[in-house]
Amino acid sequence: MKRQTCILLILAALGFTPVVAAEKLSELTVTMDLQKGDYIEGERIRAVIDVANASPDPIDARGPTAPDRLIIELYRASDRHQFEKTSDKPYVEPFALLSGEGQILDVYLAEHFPILESTRYFVRAVLIHKRMRYESSLKSFNVVPGLRCGGAVQMFANKEGLRREFELVHWGRDKMEHLFLKAKDAGLSTRAWTTTDLGPYLSDTRPKVSVLPSGEVITLHRTTQDAFVRTEFWSLPDVFEFNMHEIMLDPDVAGAARVKELYKEAGGVEPVKKAWWKFW
Repeated sequence: MKRQTCILLILAALGFTPVVAAEKLSELTVTMDLQKGDYIEGERIRAVIDVANASPDPIDARGPTAPDRLIIELYRASDRHQFEKTSDKPYVEPFALLSGEGQILDVYLAEHFPILESTRYFVRAVLIHKRMRYESSLKSFNVVPGLRCGGAVQMFANKEGLRREFELVHWGRDKMEHLFLKAKDAGLSTRAWTTTDLGPYLSDTRPKVSVLPSGEVITLHRTTQDAFVRTEFWSLPDVFEFNMHEIMLDPDVAGAARVKELYKEAGGVEPVKKAWWKFW
């Protein structure tokens, strides 16, 4: 302990302030968490940021002219290439923290960066306060194409040359297999729409995607042994959005289950009574 104290005193005499810097670093903390480790191409990638202020200083990140700001840094894992921000809007909602306060903030990464390549990424949040950086640890995630298991194409009578391609893919998530719907335009536009997680998926029944002339896009897949999920979207030249989601029981399996319930309710079936000699 005496040796460390002497070293710190010497550094302080030379103009260095390692003690103050260490204290400041511990008094302002920034952490970041991701919901998933793998994301399908086109999914919204939500990160949750937790900023805690245990310092005596207030934190003010309420707009572009505020003294403090919170930024996001995104890197490609293979070569540590840092991506430039592509949006004009702030990463998070404006916030201010007094001493002893904390704030939880959301950020959707694909709204600020061109996450187009299927590869591994690193991301972190950085709070800049009094010219010092307070960084979260680097978090990693993968963007994957998924495994194709169906698809369809939509043409538009009122917009010639526009084609919308739908693709059903599946991928492991939360120790289960999930089904996803990807949508992208071709021809007049090359827009990619947000990918939707349709929920747990049993691969023993092939999923379906149908496009109706009225503009509805309907997916149907088996989610459990006795139930299907029907999901409906509205798809117009300039719109693709979720409409409804419903669970439908498999009539065959549901009927068999009901027979079993009736059997239990009735207390079972009495065995047929036969004289002993009829068994010979």
